[in-house]
Amino acid sequence: MTFIVKMIKNGPSKDNPNPWAEYLMTTQDNHRIDTIPLGNGSFQFTCNNSVPCFTRCCHSADMMLYPYDIIRLKKNLGMTSEAFLVAHTTTAFRDNPYFPGVMLKMSDTQGRPCPFLTEKGCRVYPDRPYSCRAYPLEPAMSGDKAGGVTIEASVVRHTYCKGHGLGDEWTADQWMADQGMGGFNKQNAAWARVASVLYASNTFGPKGADNPAMNMAYMASYNMDTFRRFVFESSFLKRFAIPKKRLKRVKHDDVALLGLGFDWILHFLGGQGTLKEKG
Repeated sequence: MTFIVKMIKNGPSKDNPNPWAEYLMTTQDNHRIDTIPLGNGSFQFTCNNSVPCFTRCCHSADMMLYPYDIIRLKKNLGMTSEAFLVAHTTTAFRDNPYFPGVMLKMSDTQGRPCPFLTEKGCRVYPDRPYSCRAYPLEPAMSGDKAGGVTIEASVVRHTYCKGHGLGDEWTADQWMADQGMGGFNKQNAAWARVASVLYASNTFGPKGADNPAMNMAYMASYNMDTFRRFVFESSFLKRFAIPKKRLKRVKHDDVALLGLGFDWILHFLGGQGTLKEKG
């Protein structure tokens, strides 16, 4: 199964005159039966060890990771962001040629299971990635210039998944609440705004991947420990006015640091955001 994140540029519409993007977590593979927009409806689904296909979707998953996914996973594993990226991810240009995506690296053993899969299930379950939490939902985020975010979901069915039609009935909101997706949705909405700049055509000019600005944006998105050193050990704080309370938070809090990274990217690539230069 392949999980792919797509950034879809939208033009202005009556309902959304200043859209920044639509961000879609989707799955692409030969096992998909259908994708049904959920709207205000409901679906019946369960996933546990009583279902015969339990952990089938945890094999051969070509899954993109969001920045917040990496923060949660590396903390769960007691690793630095650099060590996690090296050990558990691959980076490549996929659907979008302008900025690389980060994919979870599967094990090389038979069936290519997720490296965090055990006989009892997922060993990082409390901090599992967004795509794992969402399934069988396929959320799409859209935002406006004022910061409003709308999430619309579809239900995905695959030939191997036996959990449909079993267990409880869920609305999209109920499922997302049950799966602890609130914090993920908040961070992913912030990321979607940044990604709309990163994924824009020709953001990094003719140099593309050779432009140092791409490496800096990648660091501020995915490699929090390296970005923290950059903030406190380079000329960053001489250039930018960071309130003392915020600076105290980013020194120890990866989520606060990620927010600063997003603001920095929006500033130096898009001329947006709240970050201010000194003087």
